[in-house]
Amino acid sequence: MITQFARTELLLGTAALKKLGHARVAVFGLGGVGGYVVEALSRCGVGALDLIDSDRISLTNLNRQILATHQTIGQPKVDVAAERVLAINPNCRITKYQTFYLPQNDSEFDFSQYDYVVDAIDTVTGKIGLIMAAKAAGVPIISAMGTGNKLNPAAFEVADIYQTSVCPLAHVMRKELRRRGIEHLKVVYSKEKPLKQNVTEPEPQATDSQSPRKSIPASAPFVPPVAGFIIAGEVVKDLINTD
Repeated sequence: MITQFARTELLLGTAALKKLGHARVAVFGLGGVGGYVVEALSRCGVGALDLIDSDRISLTNLNRQILATHQTIGQPKVDVAAERVLAINPNCRITKYQTFYLPQNDSEFDFSQYDYVVDAIDTVTGKIGLIMAAKAAGVPIISAMGTGNKLNPAAFEVADIYQTSVCPLAHVMRKELRRRGIEHLKVVYSKEKPLKQNVTEPEPQATDSQSPRKSIPASAPFVPPVAGFIIAGEVVKDLINTD
């Protein structure tokens, strides 16, 4: 029978497609990386998605975020993402959290209900909290390292956090996770050195990626999406290989 997932089924098989349909994945952060993770997972037939982000879509999101259009500016990212997912797969079960994730609000989430967690947020404190919570619940997690100030989408790699280099965010995460006794963490990162910004006027203020900042990183439309799609691919691969 022809279904919307028929071509995926040809590639992965019926059993794998059923696994995806029964899976529940939490995506923390719906920005330049997380939005594309959600896009790919919904098109793969993942049965349930938890969408977590406190932000609304802003003008500066338009250059790289799949959820951002002139029509969606000002709308909560979780609402736009949920609408898009259901337009792709009406059977997907959506849970929305318009919240800024920090370890202090772990009680809002039952990590034991997830089959996989995607960390696509930017704050170190939040990332560490997510990793610790997922590890405590025995749930697989994959983390996005820095994609800002990068121009080469071919430079992304999948690695354990302790095998990373060059990326400033990965450097901080290695140090903090080692202090907490975390022995392994799957990440997507780039060895490309961050480029210097061409600042000709005061930088705009932004609240991208769940974190209030004094300034925003430079970003290209073809870099964060690649990291997002790589992450989605790892999630799908791990889910269908799990008995």
